[in-house]
Amino acid sequence: MKKIGIALGAGGAKGLAHVLILEALDELALKPSYVTGTSTGAIVGVLYCSGLSAKDLRQVISHISIGENDTLKDVMTKKHMFKWLNFMAPQFDGHGFLNAERFINYLFESIRARTFEELVIPLRVVASDFWTREQVVLDEGELAPAIQASMSLPGVFTPVTMGENVLIDGGAVNPVPFDLLPSDCDLTIAVDVIGRRDAGPDRMPSLQEAIFNTFQIMERSIVREKLRNSSPDIYIEIEISNIRALEFYKADQVFKQAQTAKDQLKRELEKRIYLHNSS
Repeated sequence: MKKIGIALGAGGAKGLAHVLILEALDELALKPSYVTGTSTGAIVGVLYCSGLSAKDLRQVISHISIGENDTLKDVMTKKHMFKWLNFMAPQFDGHGFLNAERFINYLFESIRARTFEELVIPLRVVASDFWTREQVVLDEGELAPAIQASMSLPGVFTPVTMGENVLIDGGAVNPVPFDLLPSDCDLTIAVDVIGRRDAGPDRMPSLQEAIFNTFQIMERSIVREKLRNSSPDIYIEIEISNIRALEFYKADQVFKQAQTAKDQLKRELEKRIYLHNSS
């Protein structure tokens, strides 16, 4: 198998499931030649493309997550958990409730690359131009503002300005950017982590739920329409339920729910490797 391209989709904290998908590749000694990412997919993508393994990614995430068996004492002794509280500190500038810059800066402490050109694996990141309502593909220059733009959910995170452009979350235009993988890929993989959210007891969403879930309804519609026109060689839709968009500290729960999808991908890849080697 020569060139593999993988598209890592948007989905808030559910996007941590991409780590398991990348584990499947690592465990089969497969390395993608190209990666595209939107929102959380862009976050995971930049860390992986910088040279970190999926195992390394688990380690980075573990510092700001709570394990299912963690006690209150365990949580309080994790100094990185206090960083999470700092990430989520509200701001009142009128442009967004939260600023993603501190979160991005924390993640970038784990890697040396600061520009797209320094990445080990080529990466394309998707953002949306707020005023022109068009897709913006970022693949050169500084990484941090590009990743921040790709995850800037309107009303929650402050938009990012680049030149004359005001950029917001790429999920508004291309939640699973498999169409941006180069045409010379021998195998394309797309990973959908939009997941689902079950209704609460009174069935009426809170304001926060309304914002996040409405955005994800839109993302689901975009993906379905794209798949009518073209599709990747392997499409993995990870069924993750009841993880809110900003609950990045629930990584253990996300990983547990994504295990089935990881196993599915490994079986599919092993089958294709076997067919390739026997041909």
